[in-house]
Amino acid sequence: MARFRDIKTLQKFAAVHASIYNHFNHQSNLNHRQIFKQLRASALAEWRKLAA
Repeated sequence: MARFRDIKTLQKFAAVHASIYNHFNHQSNLNHRQIFKQLRASALAEWRKLAA
């Protein structure tokens, strides 16, 4: 919490960070490389569609 002046700011950041991290985290060590690449590509495509 060193760089956050207010606990509410920290909570907002943590909530947004968690949702984005969960969207892109596919645990590459548990999947085959080709499956991981497909999951990552689909997550990035969905993210670009949402951000546009």
